[in-house]
Amino acid sequence: MNINWAYRLGVPQQVLGFKLVPEDFKVFEELPFEFSGDGEHMLVKVQKTGLNTTAVARILAQSLECSIKVVSYAGLKDRNAVTEQWFSIQLPGIDNPKLGPKVQEGLQILDIARHNKKLKRGALSGNRFEIRLRDVSDRHELEQRLQAIKDHGVPNYFGEQRFGHRAQNLDRALEMFGGKKVRDREKRSIYLSAARSFLFNQCVSKRIENETWDQGLNGDCLQFVGKSAFFCNPINDTNSQKRIDNGEVDISGPLFGKGELPTQAQAQLSESEVADSYPEFVKGLSAAGLRMERRANRLRPEQLQWKFEAGDLWLNFSLPKGCYATSVLRELCILDEQERRSTDVPSA
Repeated sequence: MNINWAYRLGVPQQVLGFKLVPEDFKVFEELPFEFSGDGEHMLVKVQKTGLNTTAVARILAQSLECSIKVVSYAGLKDRNAVTEQWFSIQLPGIDNPKLGPKVQEGLQILDIARHNKKLKRGALSGNRFEIRLRDVSDRHELEQRLQAIKDHGVPNYFGEQRFGHRAQNLDRALEMFGGKKVRDREKRSIYLSAARSFLFNQCVSKRIENETWDQGLNGDCLQFVGKSAFFCNPINDTNSQKRIDNGEVDISGPLFGKGELPTQAQAQLSESEVADSYPEFVKGLSAAGLRMERRANRLRPEQLQWKFEAGDLWLNFSLPKGCYATSVLRELCILDEQERRSTDVPSA
């Protein structure tokens, strides 16, 4: 299934090395609240390298001799990266057990706290990224693209990792919607998310191809930046485009589920054409009971900074939760994601 979506700035001309070593991609989780300092949940901040989040949860459960069921976290982080994030472990009536600074290779304990609530999925406010892209050949072209990204943002695509290797999660979703039983709840959730994300990306890509990605259509649903609530753009309203241009509101796209599209007129026609092209996905998501929701079409990296050093590009920026750094990078360059192109690549 085709997942080659349109580029806002045109197809990039440079191929840059990406994630040649874990230190090339650093992620720092940001939480929107302070810890209470007491309660039955032990909070552990870790730095992990070469490990995925679920593996760390199992390691913590083993180290603390507790069930994996009482270990939780706000979000999944990349394996081939250096990432910092918090875990919560429910330990009622038990003081914080001692954990050494280095639990095992690739896993360090950075901080320990106490809180009266567990960390729930999605409880983060966002992530900060420090990224190294290697082997720059045309600095001028990259600077032009970076400035355009800073000024106007990028398409808020779901990242390709959402769809699995060779988009196999979409194939599994079609099988599931066709009647194949999927008893594993986590896999079922993955397939539903893949189908929903695919339809959203298709809608955004269509708007880019039609040159209306950042141009309001009659009947568009608009969102205040950083908010999930939306309102419909009045027909022939001339003020909405000014609010889109100044970054006050964003055009939104559909997260398909149960219910009718809230868009009207031209905007609804655009989204309906995508829905009509993939009826199995639309019907399957509705039958699964997911609610019809909206997501901003535009993603603006916050505090975007860059520098060039020794032939490489260094990036630093923050994104809200649910947004993908690779969706920013794809507008900048073609990523060479081979983990190690040589055996003597130095660490960052």
